[in-house]
Formats: sequence, structure tokens, C-alpha cells
Amino acid sequence: MSLQAEMTALAQAARQAGRQMAKAPGEAKNRALTLLADLLIENGQAVLAANARDIEAAKAAGMEPAMLDRLTLTEKTMASMADACRHVAGMEDPVGAIESMWQRPNGLMVGRMRIPLGVVCMIYESRPNVTVDSAILCLKSGNAAILRGGSEAFHSNMALAGLLSKALERAGLPPKAAQLVPLIDRAAVPILCKLDEYIDVMIPRGGEGLIRSVAEAATMPVLKHYKGVCHIFVDKGADLKRAVDIILNAKCQRPGVCNALECLLVHQDVAGEFLPAIGQALEREGVRMHACPASLPLLGPAATPAAEDDWGREFLDLILAVRQVKDMNQALEHIAAHSSNHTECILTSDHGRAMRFLREADASMVGINCSTRFNDGGELGLGAEIGISTSKLHAYGPMGLKELTSQKFVVFGQGQTRA
Repeated sequence: MSLQAEMTALAQAARQAGRQMAKAPGEAKNRALTLLADLLIENGQAVLAANARDIEAAKAAGMEPAMLDRLTLTEKTMASMADACRHVAGMEDPVGAIESMWQRPNGLMVGRMRIPLGVVCMIYESRPNVTVDSAILCLKSGNAAILRGGSEAFHSNMALAGLLSKALERAGLPPKAAQLVPLIDRAAVPILCKLDEYIDVMIPRGGEGLIRSVAEAATMPVLKHYKGVCHIFVDKGADLKRAVDIILNAKCQRPGVCNALECLLVHQDVAGEFLPAIGQALEREGVRMHACPASLPLLGPAATPAAEDDWGREFLDLILAVRQVKDMNQALEHIAAHSSNHTECILTSDHGRAMRFLREADASMVGINCSTRFNDGGELGLGAEIGISTSKLHAYGPMGLKELTSQKFVVFGQGQTRA
């Protein structure tokens, strides 16, 4: 069978399974997720052994530490995936919900009902936990999922996909509702991108190059974010001690993820006091700072002059761009020019200024006195996420259950005809 025929057959099977998932009772979907949670714990060592094969190959290929971190599964990760399954199983099922209804002058009752998107194709890199997070959200929201992970996580993903199929079958649901593309040939991706007859939406999750290539090739809608250039603005009057803790968390906890801090903006009125303190704290954590001329002499030996392309750059490493700004206007102008619409935060004690920042900073999450790392489906109460959308149609921010549904109009009549 040719690759074109194989991918077409896979997508056709997903379309058929998707029709069954759209009408599946909530109890069956919840049972599948609960069974999957149990299987993840029972088969944890087998999955970790498969992951060890991927890690060994990645190290031999010279994979960078940040990417290795994304690839690595641990017992804690397995437990977190199982917890996510149970959490999503316990969430309200959005499918079939009529969230609004109104009456027309002719007596018709008009409402909007939530429905699955259909077949969701996930194209992602490195992180094998995405296999489970994506699948459980798709299944709970009545969709079928096609999962195409990166070659670097092939053995991990195959092990997890096997557990998905078992859980679906034992719950009386179609195993083809969650399919992993069972090969590493990159030519499969452009083929999938053209199968709009069977696939309703593509969601690429990974590096900017991957996302742009999928967005350019796809003939169906694409939900995407190209990169995470996240800013924190330290306003005048901010609690500077608390600001140090927030910035260290945002930059250093996991520097290789999309919601990590990449650029720090500091109001000039507090720069003289704050920049030496944050410079020392960041240096202790091994962070290199690329600083504007006004900030450079205040940050210590770990700082070097910033280049023009450091503004708007996603480092995904222990590197931070630092700029001093004269006021909030300049901070917002910088963000507007260099943001990727992912996450923007302000640290301030002034309510009015905080609310202005909320209104004017354009991002999928805008925060006050908190870390950028909270732009995450689990942290925001969605249970898990399939990705973070920085395009505004039809979702903006982390995509959970509701974001994997659309709405159709439903009309209740008593014999009305149109004049």
C-alpha cells in the first residue's frame, strides 16, 4: 500500500469513528478515560522502557537539554497523565449542551448546541504526554483524533497509543477514534494536510518551523501558535521582592516551554533598585541576560548587550532579554511590536494600571502579579489542553473541552412557515 493510500485509509477510519464518537454516551467516554488512567499506572514501566529507547537515541543524536526535558517521561509524568484522564472524565460533557436560547416574534425558539469538531489531526514534536492529553480531550468532546508525534518519541508514542486503543475497546467505543500514525516518514504530514474530506482541523504543536509548514500546506482550518514570546513588565510601585520570585519561576522553572518568560521590561523609576537584585538572582540560576544599554550596567557580569533580534525572540533556554522602559506606554508599545500573542504579565500594586494593562495587552492570557507559566490548560482549570491557540478563530489561549467543540443553531417550532 502506498503512503498516500495508507494515510487516506487512516483518515477514513477516523471519520467513521468520529461519527460514532459524536453520538457516544457520556458514560462510555468517561469509562474509556478511567480505564486509560488505570492502564497508564499498570503499564507504567513498559511505557518508561519505551521512552528510555527514545531518550538513548536522542542523546546519541545530540539533542539539546531543553528538548530532552520535553521528551522524558518519569513515574511522576505517568501519574500526572493518569490524573488528567480521571480529571477530564469528571468534567462536564460539553457535547449536546444548549447554552443559550431565545424566542423570535413568530414564536420560534432558537438556540445554540455544542457539537464536536469531527476529526482532529494533531501534529506534534518531542513531548509524548501530548499523545494522552490530546486524545483524552478529543474523545471526551466527541471527536476522533489522528496523532502524529515526532520521530524522536516514536517508541513512547506507540506504547501510549496501544493503551488508548485498549481503553476504547474495553469501553465499547471504536478503537480507531484515537489513532497514532504508525511510521516516522515525514512525507505523511503533507499528505494528511490535504485530506480535508476526512479531517476537519489540524493542530500543529511544536517549533515554529513545524507550525508554519503545516499552516502553509493544510487545506483545512489550522489552530496554531508559532512561538511563545512572553513578557513581564515590572511597573513602578511593584512589590520588588515578590517580583524576583515571580520572574525566577517564569524564566527558570522550565525554560524550554512556550509559556516561559523571554523578555523582562522594567519601569525606569524602579530600575536602579530592581535590576541589580534580579540580575544577581538570575545569575545564580545560570541565566544569561541580553540587555539594553540602560539596563546593562545594572545587571552584573552575566549580562551582555542585546542585539536587535533579541526583542521578539523565543530563546527556549536560560537566556533572557531585558529592557528598561520609561513608562507603561513604552512597555505596551514594545509588547505590541514584539509579542507573539501568547502571554503577557504586569507586576504592579496599582489597580488602575493593572486594569489598563489587561485591556491593552493583546495576548491569549494576560496576567497581573503572576508567572507567565500559568498559561496552561491544567493550571487554568481546563483539566488538560490540546495546545495554546494564538489565533483568535475560533479559540484564543489554551484549548480544552469547549474549545474542541463548535456550535450549531437548533430551532424549535410549532408549525411556523416563513412569510
